[in-house]
Amino acid sequence: MRVTLDIGRFNPDAPNAKPYRQEFILEVEEYYTVLDSLIYVREYEDPTLAVRCSCRASICGSCAMRVNGHASLGCKTKLISVMDKDGRVRVDPVGNMPRVKDLVWDMKPFWDKIRAVDPFLQPEGPEPEEEYIASPESMLHLVGVMGCIMCGACVSDCTVLEVDENFLGPAALAKAYRFTGDPRDGKTKERLKELNEYSGIWDCTRCMECVQACPKGVAPMERIMALRDKTIAAGIRNTNGARHAEAVSDFVKKSGKLDELRLVPRTYGMFNPMSLNSLFAAIPVGLRALRRGKLPPIIPHKVEGKENLQAVRRIFDKVEGKK
Repeated sequence: MRVTLDIGRFNPDAPNAKPYRQEFILEVEEYYTVLDSLIYVREYEDPTLAVRCSCRASICGSCAMRVNGHASLGCKTKLISVMDKDGRVRVDPVGNMPRVKDLVWDMKPFWDKIRAVDPFLQPEGPEPEEEYIASPESMLHLVGVMGCIMCGACVSDCTVLEVDENFLGPAALAKAYRFTGDPRDGKTKERLKELNEYSGIWDCTRCMECVQACPKGVAPMERIMALRDKTIAAGIRNTNGARHAEAVSDFVKKSGKLDELRLVPRTYGMFNPMSLNSLFAAIPVGLRALRRGKLPPIIPHKVEGKENLQAVRRIFDKVEGKK
């Protein structure tokens, strides 16, 4: 099988070092993975190619990289599944982290965010005389999130981190969920208050990139959404994120559609002095929308048909546990 590897390269020791691309045309077996082909290049074509790997069994996470623009594990990704019709595969280092050389990156930003999450279980009350036994159901619930191998793939493709390096990121927030979801922890509300601040759970844009990138099915975005639910349920509502979520729910439940015109003041809090600056900052956006005929109607639309509105409300009743 012939494949053309288009590899993004970078040598920091070269004069006027700049990233560049280099192609390698290989004849390999159909069972080759992307990592197999990179090791082939390093051993037989160009020994200067820098690539990180270890277990080659989707356990260590060392070989995270971008393949055709999306993060994945090189050892888990078969060439035949990512080749285009011309047999080409594009390989780059992970995103949102500093490049060291070729496909090797510096994971310090990743570990800094992981360490920013308050670690370890923190039980409350007197020390138990025997071991604290958690129910099998509660532990099975956490198996998925505890499967994280810290490969950094989700952080690589996080669209929020591309524009705001202060965001904790999907891996750290998934780790935070692991503790808030454990029945043995007694500091859940304190943890949620910290995560409720800027750079925390409300900064996620729900782009689903981290869910797609995760090689272990941890689904970090789903954990972030669960943390939002826990925060609101704990009564921590005085934030733009919580107000926005509740406003969307209220509008859709009432009329079947979103009232975009009133969503902004509901999100920022019309009578909240701390949010006035943000509210005023949204005025230019509204004026541009008005000029282009995109301003939402003053009288919000309702979903057509009484039976359709009732169907929407039945969904809410079911989710909220009502008859």
